[in-house]
Amino acid sequence: MAGFFSRFFKFGTQNIAIDLGTANTLVYVQDRGIVLNEPSVVAIETINGVKRVKAVGDDAKMMMGKTPDSIEAIRPLRDGVIADIEVAEEMIKYFIKKVNGSNRLLSYPEIVICVPSGSTSVERRAIRDAASNAGASQVFLILEPMAAAIGADMPVTEPVGSMVVDIGGGTTEVAVLSLRGLAYTTSVRVGGDKMDEAIVSYVRRHHNLLIGESTAERIKKDYGIAVMPADGVGETIHIKGRDLVNGVPKEITITQANIAEALSEPIGAIVEGVRIALENTAPELAADIVDQGIVLTGGGALIRGLDEHLRDETGLPVSVAEDPLSCVAIGTGRAMEDPIYRGVLIST
Repeated sequence: MAGFFSRFFKFGTQNIAIDLGTANTLVYVQDRGIVLNEPSVVAIETINGVKRVKAVGDDAKMMMGKTPDSIEAIRPLRDGVIADIEVAEEMIKYFIKKVNGSNRLLSYPEIVICVPSGSTSVERRAIRDAASNAGASQVFLILEPMAAAIGADMPVTEPVGSMVVDIGGGTTEVAVLSLRGLAYTTSVRVGGDKMDEAIVSYVRRHHNLLIGESTAERIKKDYGIAVMPADGVGETIHIKGRDLVNGVPKEITITQANIAEALSEPIGAIVEGVRIALENTAPELAADIVDQGIVLTGGGALIRGLDEHLRDETGLPVSVAEDPLSCVAIGTGRAMEDPIYRGVLIST
């Protein structure tokens, strides 16, 4: 009888894989694929000294930079790791609840969460505790570059060296993989956020104009470019913000070449991370990478010309994964579902 109940409850659970990203959180449900993709933002409202969650995800992202004093829009993850454990826990709970709906039988699943390869044991414990407190019966971790490589259909189970560069919101993970393991990995704390900051500081320094994070992010997505445009100018961009000299709202015009200049430092740090990884790769694996090339994943891979820039800097073939934004979530889900990949999961 006990066996029947355990089977019944096992049947009732739906295991969940979570790509807990600095910028976005994606949730993959067993046999259903990616069912949720929302910003990793939580809006907290304080009434009479009591804090409560006002909004999570898309709704909270809209509030960023536009909240009254009583509401604070928080991003609980910084540089790929949890900076605010309580808020992160609320966010994970909210997303699990949203995925499961009102069905109480599906409340205690196995959860697989990806973590940056450079995260410390303390940071990993924070992620594990947040998932456990959110209702997970068992928590497994998977390293982000491994998940990205599985999601990008790279031959991670074979004795072939392959290199993945996962450019996320908070970190860029560079890894050489072979036989279900990481032969070499380095985590550079530069990603989409640092690119946004670079645009904000460039506009402030050169035009005395203060713009918000959301504006910088939009400019990066629409006009971000890794190399100087062929004509040295590129497209023209109109930006609205606050004039730091007169303190009034103002609109200015800059060019795509200015954006390329602003992004040169964070992109240079990513290229340096790739170089360091190549220098530390065993000769046999390096020989494989010459044939296999480098695969780019993550939101940063969508910056125009980044693959060409890396190709010029390393002399190796560079390609962008088919769906770079969801590679990590797909890979985390596959590792949870497919017995071939089970060996890459870290039980906590």
